[in-house]
Amino acid sequence: MESPNRRLIRPPLAQVIKEANSVRAPRSTSGPVKPIKAKQTPPDTTNAENFYYVKQMQSKTPMVIVLLDGEELHGTIEWYDKLCLKVNREDGPNLLVYKSYIKYLHKA
Repeated sequence: MESPNRRLIRPPLAQVIKEANSVRAPRSTSGPVKPIKAKQTPPDTTNAENFYYVKQMQSKTPMVIVLLDGEELHGTIEWYDKLCLKVNREDGPNLLVYKSYIKYLHKA
């Protein structure tokens, strides 16, 4: 036995929107509604590291760089980039040191 043709009965879209708006809670009359602001994400970098390197480079401050294995390098920072530092030394050749191998550094 075949089922008879069934028609889907839908109300007009304008009527659906009108009913949806009437269902919403009434707004309070205490004042204007402020839009909700999305929280801004913090910046990726604070540039503090860059500021420190530039300051030490400009004043040619003697630095001590301690590597992960405990070895100490003495010299001045000539330049830096995202991954490494170039260190000028008096007692040996100039070095290019990867930042990932630096434990910490301080003024001599």
